[in-house]
Amino acid sequence: MHTLQRTVAAPVTCSGVGLHSGKAVNLTIRPAPANFGIKFIRTDLPDSPTISALFNMVVDTSLATVIGANGCIVSTIEHLMAAFSGLGIDNALVELDSYEVPVMDGSAGPFTHSILEVGVVEQEAPRHFFVIKNPIELKSDGKYVGAFPADEFRITCSIAFEHRRVGEQSFSLAVSDSAFEKEVSSARTFGFLEEVEYLKRFGLAQGGSLENAVVLDREEIINKEGLRFENEFVRHKLLDCIGDLSLLGMPIMGHIVVKKSGHAFNHEFLKRFLTDKDAWETTAFQTERFAVCSHPKSLAN
Repeated sequence: MHTLQRTVAAPVTCSGVGLHSGKAVNLTIRPAPANFGIKFIRTDLPDSPTISALFNMVVDTSLATVIGANGCIVSTIEHLMAAFSGLGIDNALVELDSYEVPVMDGSAGPFTHSILEVGVVEQEAPRHFFVIKNPIELKSDGKYVGAFPADEFRITCSIAFEHRRVGEQSFSLAVSDSAFEKEVSSARTFGFLEEVEYLKRFGLAQGGSLENAVVLDREEIINKEGLRFENEFVRHKLLDCIGDLSLLGMPIMGHIVVKKSGHAFNHEFLKRFLTDKDAWETTAFQTERFAVCSHPKSLAN
């Protein structure tokens, strides 16, 4: 568990296309000072508007997690946000010259590996955590997300699809830098061929291909290379969940249980989480340089 805030040691750059827009985009992750948070800046727009990666900035969750403010949006942020959260990065400025984060290979792996290549540095400020004290649960139409007390950040994710190559899968991970990198960062997004073709007819998924997604027809996986993990599907859903939960703005100390959820339901859970203020407290854990301190729950308002 990292008790000091962290940022990238040097700028990280990458280029690709947006999954839904198909537009070319260049992205640079820059170091940021303590207590800065994660912010996105659109360098292609006049005055280069900035949007904070926080739950109250979310404007759409229908196909991806999209944040926006004052007519400016940044789309499909979940994989990059998962990389930040999984590697314990609290502060960064993300510059991009289009409205959608590049899909890369459909996972958080390229972001994760690029960040680890330049390194991560600790900062002279304590990390603040949401510490779960009492259970928080949200369920609807078979979907479920719950948060429970634990002395670590753990996510247990379950999915169920009728497709024979997916079926029912469950995976649990105690999130740490190394566990995230090895176990989930390279798990790719997936979709069904009929759905992909439908989305493309309506101008969506324009950047989607077998190079950045696992695609299934009615019977099989059509990617020639197959899967990276036997249960890659549920690992990717867990990755998405890490990215969505990071929009709370502080890491969680607790066990998150997710069943058949997606971006929209994850976002509804964040709303429920922040209204149930008797179920958690915010705390900075003791380090050699900082004493334990608790903060009023109003910080999350």
